[in-house]
Amino acid sequence: MSHETLKTDILILGMGAAGQLAALYAYDANPDLKITIVTKALKGKGGCSRMVQGGLNVVLNDSDSHEKHLMDTLKGGQYVNDQDLARTLVEEATPTIKEMETRFGCFFDRNPDGTIHQKPFAGQSFDRTVHKGDLTGIEMISRTTEQIMKRDIQVLEECRAVDLLTDDSGDEVTGALMLDMKQGRFVVIEAAATLVATGGGPTQYSFHAPGPEKSVDGLAMLYRAGVRLRDMEMIQFHPTGLIIPGSVVAGSLLEEGLRGAGAHLYNGEGKRYMHKYDPAEERATRDVVSRSAFLEMLAGRACVEGGIQIDAAHMGAEFVLKNFPGMAARCRQFGYDLARERVPISPTAHFVMGGADIDKNCHTSLRRLFVAGEDSGGVHGGNRLGGNGICESAVYGRQAGKSLARFFRTNSSTPPETAPGLVDELKKKFTEPFGRSGSTEDVFQLRRQLQECNWKKVGVVRNGQDMESAIGEINFLKEESKKVKVTGGDNYNMVWNTYIDLTNMIDVSDMVVASALARKESRAAHYRSDFPDQNDEIGLFNTYLTLGDNGLPTLHSEPVDFKYKSAEECRNHKK
Repeated sequence: MSHETLKTDILILGMGAAGQLAALYAYDANPDLKITIVTKALKGKGGCSRMVQGGLNVVLNDSDSHEKHLMDTLKGGQYVNDQDLARTLVEEATPTIKEMETRFGCFFDRNPDGTIHQKPFAGQSFDRTVHKGDLTGIEMISRTTEQIMKRDIQVLEECRAVDLLTDDSGDEVTGALMLDMKQGRFVVIEAAATLVATGGGPTQYSFHAPGPEKSVDGLAMLYRAGVRLRDMEMIQFHPTGLIIPGSVVAGSLLEEGLRGAGAHLYNGEGKRYMHKYDPAEERATRDVVSRSAFLEMLAGRACVEGGIQIDAAHMGAEFVLKNFPGMAARCRQFGYDLARERVPISPTAHFVMGGADIDKNCHTSLRRLFVAGEDSGGVHGGNRLGGNGICESAVYGRQAGKSLARFFRTNSSTPPETAPGLVDELKKKFTEPFGRSGSTEDVFQLRRQLQECNWKKVGVVRNGQDMESAIGEINFLKEESKKVKVTGGDNYNMVWNTYIDLTNMIDVSDMVVASALARKESRAAHYRSDFPDQNDEIGLFNTYLTLGDNGLPTLHSEPVDFKYKSAEECRNHKK
């Protein structure tokens, strides 16, 4: 299959908040730069940023402080955050949110006195979540997409990156191989600098919050390119995923603000239970609330739908409908009345805390490669606070854009030559399923098996025996995926794209299970029933990995760098 070759100065993979803000800041710093954004979806219509309901944690009030936000973030992450990244997050969030209003027209809800309204989320010592109703992501992505369209920035829609390209040394990224999904053809984009900002989206689990187009593409591509990644055992399960039997949107979220406002959780016996697990009850952090729900379910106290229930009705229907109109409408769509009755929910795979090891300017272990947003790791440690996710995308999108602009002040806009034969090798790899014959495997069934394996054995509650078993199952599915046959035309081929998705999910599953086995304790979102206690004597480390010569992750650990706050200060912080 032939391919087209395009050249650009900056290639941005992903069009969520991180990708768009990076493009805007880089362009505004140097309008002569040729910038190309690639998105799997239509312009401004896909990805997780648009789905954000709650908002962004930002210090704006004189009674709040960056110190408080930093300590909340470190406490929430159970002390294994990269403190440089966490500090940059909280300090740069304040100018970022102001510039989003003044430069890009993203307007957030106001108080009667005209100041920006901030609402409570779990794990906060101050109510600091800036929002637009309960559909904040739509406001942000709609406005930033308009800004992209006003500038001379190229956007390739319904186009996915299948792998990064590197030079002969493997140390410099030279662009990426793309698949134009609507035309079924490959496109090589040669770029002097590449930003990966596809968002994580742990859809390798059977019950997940991100949309179906998410398939951990960025993380898998980074891994295969040899980038150093970190903390991949830390997968966040959001506690309030909506149970919708038989629907592809099962697992989508009811936002954290519900618990922040006072919603209660009930088990299948009709009893509130959070007091047994944390003094903060429903306002405990996501890892605690998710694990508590899962343990209630395991103990046979699930509701008839298989999960637990959330009750907002006691706050009054008028209050719920006024403050959570989007959530109420979503529930109504599936026959639930959030304002007047309990709604069945379950923990749902939501966010990857691990990712590329970056510095605060989004540099990675490879030259000419930058990463921002959920494809990076370290900001959140072992658990992300609600409101810190889209905040990370905005702050680090801004950081990446500035960093990319600086890159071109001192570096050549001509990338080195891509390793000879690499493009042809990758094209052959990804088109191989078209030529298969004989006994073939159903790619959709393999994906379901992988998702079930991860959910049951590498999920909310894990143990060594189950995870060892999962390795065998993942390896089996990896071999079976080599028997998948793709038929039909090249354009809009769902089987072909699902095959590529499955390849990425398998690679990320390898990273998660290997990292989870290496951490022999429980910490934040990583809970092992065979090591149920957090152990600061052995557990204050970060896990790093790269792709080994045997095709599996090579791991090592390094002690947490308590650069600004000690472990003792983190432990003693009171929310």
